[in-house]
Amino acid sequence: MTGDETSPDPFTNLYEAPAKLMQAMLAPAELARWADVATRLQALWMKIMAEQAEKPETSAAFFEPARWMQFAQGWYKQMPLAEPAWQKALWDESFALWQSVLAGYSGGTGAPQLPREDKRFADERWRSHPAFALIHQTYLLLAERAAQMVDEIEGLPEDQRDKLRFATKAIGEAASPANIPFLNPIVIERTLETRGENLVKGMEHLLADLKRGQLTHADGSGFVLGETIASTPGKVIHETPLYQLIQYTPTTERVLEVPLIIFPPWINRFYILDLNPKKSFVRWAVEQGVTVFMVSWKSADASMKDIVWDDYVGAQIEAIDHVRDRLGVPAVHAIGYCVAGTTLAATLAVMARRGEADKVRSATFFTAQVDFADAGDLLHFIDEQQFAAIEALSPDGYLDGRYMAATFNMLRGTDLIWNYVQNNYLLGEEYPAFDLLHWNGDTTNLPSKWHLAYLRDLYRDNRLVEPDALTVAGTPVDLSRVEVPIFVQAGKEDHIAPAKSVWRLTHHFRGPIEFVLAGSGHIAGVVNPPEAQKYQYWTNDAKVETLDEFIAGATEHKGSWWPHWIAWLKARGDETVPAKGKRKPGGKKDRVIEDAPGRYVKTA
Repeated sequence: MTGDETSPDPFTNLYEAPAKLMQAMLAPAELARWADVATRLQALWMKIMAEQAEKPETSAAFFEPARWMQFAQGWYKQMPLAEPAWQKALWDESFALWQSVLAGYSGGTGAPQLPREDKRFADERWRSHPAFALIHQTYLLLAERAAQMVDEIEGLPEDQRDKLRFATKAIGEAASPANIPFLNPIVIERTLETRGENLVKGMEHLLADLKRGQLTHADGSGFVLGETIASTPGKVIHETPLYQLIQYTPTTERVLEVPLIIFPPWINRFYILDLNPKKSFVRWAVEQGVTVFMVSWKSADASMKDIVWDDYVGAQIEAIDHVRDRLGVPAVHAIGYCVAGTTLAATLAVMARRGEADKVRSATFFTAQVDFADAGDLLHFIDEQQFAAIEALSPDGYLDGRYMAATFNMLRGTDLIWNYVQNNYLLGEEYPAFDLLHWNGDTTNLPSKWHLAYLRDLYRDNRLVEPDALTVAGTPVDLSRVEVPIFVQAGKEDHIAPAKSVWRLTHHFRGPIEFVLAGSGHIAGVVNPPEAQKYQYWTNDAKVETLDEFIAGATEHKGSWWPHWIAWLKARGDETVPAKGKRKPGGKKDRVIEDAPGRYVKTA
């Protein structure tokens, strides 16, 4: 301090309000409250330890950051961590960073602009005191240098380098000071304000999540299937042990003659396409005069232990034939979303080989991959260790869907894991009532035979794009035989089916292909109703070979790509018929099974 007592000292008072609270804590009544909080926290912690002791060792190990540390430690030995020159360079850089940060606080003009920015530390409280600025700026520096060292390891195969990058990123995300309560100024302030009640509430959330074996993202109490979600009117008109087939009630006097059948991924529930009336792709398509059918897959159980990919391809063919026979039409339009799109590609190839290609007038692919050479971060989960873990976790022949959900969460760890750790465990906040996040947590189980074969044959070995390398029910699969008109939608920010990977589909079909690049990712890029006026999409009619070339010459269109798709669909045939007879499910003499959304979507 100088002699000028009016000069601000950035090291006095962390925050004014918490400082007063700290003084008040010394009062006997306050001490008693903190003691009560400590007792409740201890009791909750003992319950958590008891819960975990009863679970098998494999239940969580598959996805813990420690697993990635185990993979990475062998390669980390090759990093220059112990080299004196590297340590000196890091020390010099760190010291220069600390000097720079502290110098920014010396002028008394408030929190300075810091060298590194990250959304995890966007809150002003990370900058309002130099201690917290130093903490998160040092962390960001170390994360940068760790990533740089991975890039500079010599003799490391590129696939292993990519995996090491992912492991380093996952470990770094877990180690963020934002996840450590006594290093996070927001948590410290909330703890002082609530006298620790936030930690009690957070521990209750943690205990509840451990009991259900899954991280909670949303309050699902207000979402009821058939009422507030999956509420588009319709009937289940057919079912097998693998799927139910829903037909939706028309809302127009006339409908397109060629009906539409949608194959959603069985990794999730179908109602992402019928989330609520404002977001529902199903409702919107019905309003455009389309007769819409939806497949609702059954969540796997022990009875499905022998289900393989052939069964899903066979189910798609059977559903197509059932719709054709029911309405007396020669062909259908088909949509395949994600893994069901991958399967639809094989289905089309099988039908082409069997001389039945004309049963499908057009096929649309939502964020679907057929060529897995550029499949993104999910490739990091494809190795023999992962396969062994899946087998160990599937004693009854199916993989609990919570493990797959955890995998997808790890692909966006900051947004889908650690953000919720901070908000709901450390800050004790309640969960939002968000339908999309509720759907995201409504997991389905997977037949482990299918899942393992899918990972080995497609993700690891990329056999789907090799003509006749795979067979389905004895029929060789050759994608180059597919000549039906194709519509491909990819998400610009998709982390599950990267746009670059989806683009490769355009190289394997022989027929005409319309490719659209939508704004946002794997879900919001698809579920983007026109009324929302959100995002954008890009088209390019030029003949190009790569996604980069497509983007370079693309035309940007504001809003939803759905109207572009329906115009494309109607260009494949705009003949209409009256919406009567079996076009209205459940009418006179039409035997149906039950109301939509049916039983299968409600099974655990």
